[in-house]
Amino acid sequence: MVSNIAVFASGGGSNFENLALKSAESGFDIKVLIADSPDVFAVKRAEKLNIPSIIVDRSAYADKQKFETGIREALSDFDIEYIVLAGFMRILSAEFINAYKDRIINLHPSLLPSFKGKNGIEDAYNYGVKVTGVTVHYVDAGIDTGKIIAQTAVIIEEDDTLLSLEDKIHQTEYELYPEALKKVLDGRV
Repeated sequence: MVSNIAVFASGGGSNFENLALKSAESGFDIKVLIADSPDVFAVKRAEKLNIPSIIVDRSAYADKQKFETGIREALSDFDIEYIVLAGFMRILSAEFINAYKDRIINLHPSLLPSFKGKNGIEDAYNYGVKVTGVTVHYVDAGIDTGKIIAQTAVIIEEDDTLLSLEDKIHQTEYELYPEALKKVLDGRV
């Protein structure tokens, strides 16, 4: 059975586009893209892919609670089973997370629990580790602390630059995220 998902994004949307292109083989249907700003390039990708997008502009809301109410209202028009974060750079409240308990999934560019937060790639590179990676995990009330669904290691070579490492991480994300989502949807997690 195909599961209906909403993807949340704050940026370029390359992971969103990759998920859309692999959705049929992975067992999900992206019903809507939720963007947190009108400047989110992922919206243009959604238009090209004929996927509805809704901008819930964070700057238009007085506080986080009202912003999240706006998101819930936007989702109410769709039969959403899972929320998939793809570069969504907002921390969701415990109240919002509990409303979708065990149904919000995130992608993080490190081997959690190492290098949590928004600069996982750069932090790993600057620390000098020889192995980093990509993690797909459930979202809980902490920052990058939810139950791990899947991980893949990425070796940092001597000649890697921050840019080349970012590229390696993104290529790994494009493989791991749809596989991990399929695992969740098939009940193998």
